[in-house]
Amino acid sequence: MLTVSMSSPVILANANGLKVGYYRDRCPDAETIVGAAVAKAVTANPGVAPALIRMHFHDCFVRGCDGSILIDSTAGNEAEKDSPANNPSLHKWFEIIDEAKSILEEKCPNVVSCADILAFAARDSAHQAGGLIWEVPAGRRDGRISRASDIPGNIPAPQFNVNQLTQIFAAKFLSVEDMVTLSGAHSIGVSHCSSFSANRLYNFSGTGHQDPSMDPRFALSLKAKCPIPTSNSNSDPTVHLDSLTPRRLDEKYYIDLQLKRGVLTSDQTLMSSPSTLRMVKINSKYPSIWRKKFGRAMVKMGEIDVLTGSQGEIRKNCRIVN
Repeated sequence: MLTVSMSSPVILANANGLKVGYYRDRCPDAETIVGAAVAKAVTANPGVAPALIRMHFHDCFVRGCDGSILIDSTAGNEAEKDSPANNPSLHKWFEIIDEAKSILEEKCPNVVSCADILAFAARDSAHQAGGLIWEVPAGRRDGRISRASDIPGNIPAPQFNVNQLTQIFAAKFLSVEDMVTLSGAHSIGVSHCSSFSANRLYNFSGTGHQDPSMDPRFALSLKAKCPIPTSNSNSDPTVHLDSLTPRRLDEKYYIDLQLKRGVLTSDQTLMSSPSTLRMVKINSKYPSIWRKKFGRAMVKMGEIDVLTGSQGEIRKNCRIVN
């Protein structure tokens, strides 16, 4: 089983207080432990990789990268993880973070934050799914607040157009290029039919027809998997977001877009603007460049509104505040 340890012998500090090699002295095996847990889970189920990358993304875009997505709901509060944006799609994968945290608490009690575990796990998922490697600056502290009501307006919706995507990424201090680069994470993973079928396949802008920006043959294949739901049907099938290499994190996602085979509106819309179209073409033509950009963009995303120093806490259990 392949695991990756990215601990660095030289501690490099970012302006926000995060450092590569942060746990070198206090918990030197931290990244190796997380990597082993991720490798084990991805080997058992490849769907783990896109889920953990998405989990980190959803964590960072709501209240910053503070592990708040991991907190359980209580009788008086619906937490982020129980929002429709995360439930049920991510629910069965939180246990992977729990497993890594449990081992870390045994080896290094009260040292490694849940927010950092999630950042490491996203990186290790990208490595398992596509061989990507990058250093993860650490030192995040865990937040104490998690509210499902904070999600609307912070996480991009599948029907967003390029202007809406640009605005929501800009609000997190991420550039248009970061947005296009990170969208490549949709090279792996699935979408529920309910997230796109109504507008993309059956009733584009109320016309009663499919979205004209989708390849007709591809639309037919999706309609076979996503039939019009009936009133007595509770079924919500899933389809792969990448039709070419659905289990490999690579540049083929961008080729799909050029073939008009983006599943979500928020994917295909990257072809509608001259600037994002150019980026899509470059990413598909130069995969090694995209891989490096993806790592850099993930590091940048992982720095959104982080808690450091005496802020927040180090949760003993990622599901419960101390």
